[in-house]
Formats: sequence, C-alpha cells, structure tokens
Amino acid sequence: MSTRDTALTFARKQRDANLAQFRELLAIPSISTLSEHQPDMKRAADWIAAELKHLGMDAVEVMPTGGHPVVYGESLNKPGAPTALVYGHYDVQPVDPLDEWESDPFGGEVRGDYIYARGASDMKGQFFAQLKAVEALVQAGDLPINLKYMLEGEEEIGSPHLAGFIEANKEKLACDFVLNCDAGVHSPTAPGITYSLRGLAYFELKVQTAKKDLHSGRFGGSVLNPIHVLSNLIAGMHDAEGRVTLPGFYDKVRGLDDEERDIVAQAAFPDGEWLEMAGAKALFGEAGYTTAERIGARPTLEANGIWGGFTGEGAKTVLPAKAHAKISARLVADQDPQEIEQQLRQYLSDHMPAGVDWELHEHSWGPGSTMNRKSPYMQAAATAIETVFGKPPLFTREGGSVPVVGMLQTILGVDTIMLGFALPDDGIHGPNERQYLPNFFNGIETYIHFLSQLGEG
Repeated sequence: MSTRDTALTFARKQRDANLAQFRELLAIPSISTLSEHQPDMKRAADWIAAELKHLGMDAVEVMPTGGHPVVYGESLNKPGAPTALVYGHYDVQPVDPLDEWESDPFGGEVRGDYIYARGASDMKGQFFAQLKAVEALVQAGDLPINLKYMLEGEEEIGSPHLAGFIEANKEKLACDFVLNCDAGVHSPTAPGITYSLRGLAYFELKVQTAKKDLHSGRFGGSVLNPIHVLSNLIAGMHDAEGRVTLPGFYDKVRGLDDEERDIVAQAAFPDGEWLEMAGAKALFGEAGYTTAERIGARPTLEANGIWGGFTGEGAKTVLPAKAHAKISARLVADQDPQEIEQQLRQYLSDHMPAGVDWELHEHSWGPGSTMNRKSPYMQAAATAIETVFGKPPLFTREGGSVPVVGMLQTILGVDTIMLGFALPDDGIHGPNERQYLPNFFNGIETYIHFLSQLGEG
C-alpha cells in the first residue's frame, strides 16, 4: 500500500477522534476583537503550537506581534521538494446576538451532517482539516513536501500587524507557494478554487459648510447644505452606465479574454438566483459585463454609510454644519490602493464647491490579487479535488477581499492556492455558524492527495 493510501486509511479510521479534537479547538472562545478574551487568544495559540509539535514540526514558536501572536512551525526535511507556507487564522468573530443561537456557540454540537460553533467554518474547521491530513501522512511514513505554518490571531480585526510581521520575517517565511485554508467551495456537489480576489480601500469623508448647525428657515437657501454637497459628490462618482468617474480609476484594470470569460461564466449563479440571495429587486452594474464579471473581475466604488443633521424621531428644522460618508473601493489586481486614494482626492478637489471644508481619512487598504491558475500547484489542487469530489473544480473570481493573499504576493513574491471547504450558507459571522461534516472529512482527504501529488512531482 502506498504512503498516500495508508494515510487515507488512517484518516478514515480517525474520523471520530478528529471530530472530538475539533470540538476541543472550537470550545476556545478566541474572539480577537474583545479584550476580555485575551487569555483565550493565548490559550488558542498555545493549543495550536502543541498540535504542531505533536505533528513533528520543528522550530515551533508562539511569536509576538503588536497584538495577538502568530503561531509558527516548520518541517524542512525534503530537500528538492516544494516548500508550502500554510496560512490560517485562529481568531473568531463575536457571537452576538447570543439569543439567536440554537446551541452553545462554543459547544460544537453536531446536528445531522453539521457541527455548529463559532469558528466551525471560519476558519478553524479549514486549517484543522489540513493539520489532520498532515497527521495522517506522518503516521503513514513521512511528509512528501516541506511545510511552514503561519497561523495568525488577528484576521477578524483586519490583520493590522500581519504585513509588518511578514516583512520582518521574510527569510523565515520564504516558500514556493502559499496554501491558504481560509477558502470554500461553490456547493457540496460543485467544488471550486478561488484564483482571484479583489482588494479594498476604505475611506471616511467629512464635509463642513458652517461652524455650527443653523435654523433651516432663517439660513436655508442662503448657505450650502453639506448633505446636499455630499449627496451630489457621491452621485457623481458613477456615470449613467455604472462606470466609476474617478480620474484614472480603470487605467490598470486587466481585461478578460474569451477563455477567462468562459471560466467565470461556468461558476456564475443565475441572475434570478443571485437576486434571491441578495433579497433585491433589480440588478445594477457597469455596462458591458455580466453579474459574475462585475463581482469578480471589475472594480467598484460604494457608499457604505452617510449621515449628518437630525436623524431622530419627529421633526427638527436644522441646516446641518457637517455631513459624513463611508466610502469603499473593491479593487482588482494591479490597482494600487494608494493610487485610488489619490484619485479620490483629485475627484473631490475637482468637484467640491467653493466654501466647503473637507477631510478624507483612509481607514484600511489591501491589494487585490490574481493567481496563475495553470501553475503546477494550482493544477495539483484541482486534481486532488477531482479525485475526492468526483468532478473538476470550478475556478472562481471572488468579489471579497482576503488581504493576506495580496500581502504575500507583494512581499514574498509568491502565489496562493486557496484550498478550503467552507460553504456559502455556513452562516459565518452570524448566529448558528456551522461546518458541513462531509466537506470537513473530504477536505482532509483532499489535502492528503494534494500534498502527496506535489511530493511525487
């Protein structure tokens, strides 16, 4: 029996034990945004470090950052074989509203084919499946490739210290590719691999036209209303065909060739189904592109919030002095978030009426990224998925952002394989988050095939 087959047999025999250990990890309330859970963050990091040592990893460290630590470990015993940097995060979102949970958010209750807990899908279940695949391969003989682990504790708060950590540890983290377990599949019967992610640039804009709020009867019509100013600015950020009007916004956007448009179309939800999921009545977007292309292959600019003046119950005839808006851009590969800020500032400068004071603050940013879907690592992942799921994966471009992918592409110069097994309806960040257990066990086997295939060359 081959090492791969032995590992698969071991993993299948260990299903009950793996599930019990998974519940141990889920029981740790590692909520990174709440200071009262600081001891739980350390407990989760120590738990993972102990597991890496159990798997035979060398140089295991719980490495400090300016916030929650990064857990590192490595196995570099295969000269000439590829080296993968495995990325994951052990922190989770808060559980509010607690009264909407049907079971203990950290209890790991199994109901039917699902296990319910905060972090079950996002993303303890994903990197834990990878650890169990490594355990099976170690028990079967030896790891087929070199591995390094970088498991962080701040993804759910925007990874504020991760870029600095990667810069400071470039030599330690050097690798041939990154295996990012923070990913999912299209459906239980339609596996997929995400090969492109949009980046993010997030801003807050304040406009001010007076020193204080004014009586709208006495002053209205004689001085600028900042809500009107702000509304006009936001409305002017798109033309009649849905294109963003910031100067130079599309200059670096990659076009789609016919092959890639076909790939995007294969993974697209029907428009009617998309509207149903969104709870919306009509589609909107940049002219000349399908819904799937607008989401994954085109950049966007959105107003995320707007406020000013009186918003309480009843009436108050006030002409406000200030108005505010939150604005975000989802960016595709090659667009520079800092250039987007300059373009937004230029647009505002060009269109701001006289007599208005304004401020623009950048809250966060991260580059977009597109990976080579024809690389040997991507092809090995596709083959592993097809072996386990019985059909080839759909290659998808996601509209969301995973900042670490762009960070690693920029700082280490390597592509990422997004290989995880979460489902769109797992309820991540909400009450009753869950992990589909058939996917969890299939995920372990997929990782075994993936690592084995890379080791075989």
